[in-house]
Amino acid sequence: MAELSLRGIIKRYGNVEIIHGVDLDIRDGEFVVFVGPSGCGKSTLLRMIAGLEEISDGEFCIDGDRVNEVPAAQRKIAMVFQSYALYPHMSVYDNLAFGLQTAGEKKDVIDRRVQHAAKMLKIDSYLQRKPKALSGGQRQRVAIGRAIVREPKLFLFDEPLSNLDAELRVQMRVELSKLHADLGTTMIYVTHDQVEAMTMADRIVVLQDGRIEQAGSPLELYNHPANRFVAGFIGSPKMNFLDGVVAGRSATGLDVRLLGGEIVHLPVRANGMADGAPVCVGIRPEHAELAEQGLPMHVSLTEQLGGNTVLYGSLGAQQPLVVQVVGQSQFKRGDTVHVALPPASCHGFAENGLTLARQ
Repeated sequence: MAELSLRGIIKRYGNVEIIHGVDLDIRDGEFVVFVGPSGCGKSTLLRMIAGLEEISDGEFCIDGDRVNEVPAAQRKIAMVFQSYALYPHMSVYDNLAFGLQTAGEKKDVIDRRVQHAAKMLKIDSYLQRKPKALSGGQRQRVAIGRAIVREPKLFLFDEPLSNLDAELRVQMRVELSKLHADLGTTMIYVTHDQVEAMTMADRIVVLQDGRIEQAGSPLELYNHPANRFVAGFIGSPKMNFLDGVVAGRSATGLDVRLLGGEIVHLPVRANGMADGAPVCVGIRPEHAELAEQGLPMHVSLTEQLGGNTVLYGSLGAQQPLVVQVVGQSQFKRGDTVHVALPPASCHGFAENGLTLARQ
């Protein structure tokens, strides 16, 4: 088990600063997912935790002990990479056992750990096969098993499912979540896929440009994003953003005039915002509703997903809008539908991107 503390963590390459003073605590046994767009620093931060990248400044502790200068091999950490990196000439058994053999473990200890990991990952019937005789999902299980046999205090996963097809990714997400429940070991998982983050994490850490934008449970980030970036990154399809200006204030919030002249009410605190101040209305596609009266949306594309239908369109010529409705809809390109934006489901964002506090 491992409890992690990162204080003021900075990474520089020469004069270029990549990670900018990250502060984060990870609890013992927690499954934390680092998520963000390519280049946000999530893999670099993971490699610093692993000891594969030097920490330029700040302090990193495991169970209260500073480990900045501790070599990777002595941190009791196991890492699973995007590439399986299996030895092609070795059997599955030997791939699992190799790390323990080089560490000088006894043969009976090695066999016990290998058999236990193989059974847990349901690859015990493949132990005598070579990697070329395995599917992509089976190879990834072997790579994970190679980490399990080490019995580490901390598991690190760097986009381990990226090379799998869509069906296998879903299957492996479930299996990794079960694995965490069975082992109870602290795990940190890096991905650019927000669906993976939402379905697997105890807590999500959203990064952008080497900084933490927000950390919290999946539903906390979904329901209460700290800013426009987090609101747009978490959720699929992504949140709609409708630009407008303050048209009035009341005890229940702000009236916002959209670019097309439509008025939308936001149940947020005015915070001294003057008439004409820029403000953005955010609403998730699944929260927008089709109605007899509402904002006129011109449909440009429909996606029939069976249980749901996604309508893509716009309000006038300038405001893209996506609406997800339950069931199968017969609307098609060129149709005009009316959309209601329930105030309780709307989010407000100031000109600087920060979320406006709700009433």
